[in-house]
Amino acid sequence: MTLQIPFDNSFAALGDGFFTRVHPTPLPDPELLIYNKSLADDLNISGDQGAVDIFAGNQIPQGADPLAQLYAGHQFGTYNPRLGDGRAILLGEVTDKSGIRRDIQLKGAGQTPYSRAGDGRAWLGPVLREYVVSEAMHALGIPTTRALAAVRSPQVIFREGPLPAAVLTRVAASHLRVGSFSVFAYQGDRAALRQLTDYAIARHYPGAQGPLGLLQAVCDAQARLIAAWMAVGFIHGVMNTDNCAISGETIDYGPCAFMDAYHPATAFSAIDRMGRYAYGNQPSIAVWNMAQFATALIQQCDDRQAAADAATQIVHAMPDQIKAATLDRFAAKLGLEAPQPGDQALVDDLLTLMQTQRADFTTVFDALTHGDVTQAFSDPAPVAAWHARWQARLRQGADGGAGAKALMQRSNPRVIPRNHQIETMIAAALQGDYAPLHRLMAALGSPFACTDPALRQPPTPAEEVQATFCGT
Repeated sequence: MTLQIPFDNSFAALGDGFFTRVHPTPLPDPELLIYNKSLADDLNISGDQGAVDIFAGNQIPQGADPLAQLYAGHQFGTYNPRLGDGRAILLGEVTDKSGIRRDIQLKGAGQTPYSRAGDGRAWLGPVLREYVVSEAMHALGIPTTRALAAVRSPQVIFREGPLPAAVLTRVAASHLRVGSFSVFAYQGDRAALRQLTDYAIARHYPGAQGPLGLLQAVCDAQARLIAAWMAVGFIHGVMNTDNCAISGETIDYGPCAFMDAYHPATAFSAIDRMGRYAYGNQPSIAVWNMAQFATALIQQCDDRQAAADAATQIVHAMPDQIKAATLDRFAAKLGLEAPQPGDQALVDDLLTLMQTQRADFTTVFDALTHGDVTQAFSDPAPVAAWHARWQARLRQGADGGAGAKALMQRSNPRVIPRNHQIETMIAAALQGDYAPLHRLMAALGSPFACTDPALRQPPTPAEEVQATFCGT
């Protein structure tokens, strides 16, 4: 049966000022490497004949309305007034089995009017990285874009050298970003801002009232998202405002990475030379991004001063909001159902021990859950003292700590997409070996119950990844 995608497009109805209609550039001799059948079923996609040509951009499916979105963005704090989808094309939208509208986008689909000097393509490595990491994040219960398919071509594109082209089919609640609003705010186009605000509210936050209600809803979603990142040691790597989705999903997995040895200054992105987007900076950057969102939204308000005052209060509340959400997450990792005064110190003291001894983030919490945590440290003596405090705190709980282990098993993954394993998988795929890809996908699909001990291991010094790359 021919692949059928039940498109029902709404963003395209906003008008040409928000995007440019453009078709994907055909990809020669495409090969479908991996297809997310369970996600396809959830999106009410049926059939499979012709899938490779659709996901390569060689065939436009019935009902699609291909376009490249316009947006701006603050890149490492500097405003770029006109970015847009330089290598991604939105095919259209579907409604999933839960009644949620979802975008289907081809990433690496060729040049668009926003490509600037780029070729609009992606190479195989970043496509597989995003496929694996986004699906791992979903399995961890963290809001994220999803991966529907990955296609490879023998076509050669050039980055640091000749590399095979590839296309990722990405699924998102939407691709609206902070930069989608900034571009019209800086242009002084209040009508477009109002139209986009109304659309965003209707699509994502139907209970929100006006631009300030949208701001509050997005700040709430971002606070929850950042807390979830922090709890698994995830480092986005490039938290520019054009990579900040108002849906509250993690989007744009470029130089992303999961932390091995714990340190709040950990950063892997090769383009983040000053550590702006390091692990420990992510909460403050999220607040900064929401300040830019607020600045854009209030431009449509008639009483801008009153709107600015109200928006300032919302944004200024975010640091405490993120801190509380993060404590909730880390308390659960320690088996504490309801955090109490003093629990922040318990968490902070453990993290300090981990930082001092360069203990592996995921291994420590896995050992707390399933074994002897002192074995995850080079010097067990101070850890034993902390462990005694933790045990005493568990006994203070309403159930005397009886439910702690079950809570920890739900909160502490046994396996994450280790950077060295991602690199090994990509190297194998470049040679046509996809066994490591499928092995990773199988393990990461059940991260709290991994039965592949080799994939749980931290890297050896020789395996440590020092830098990650966008792949643009």
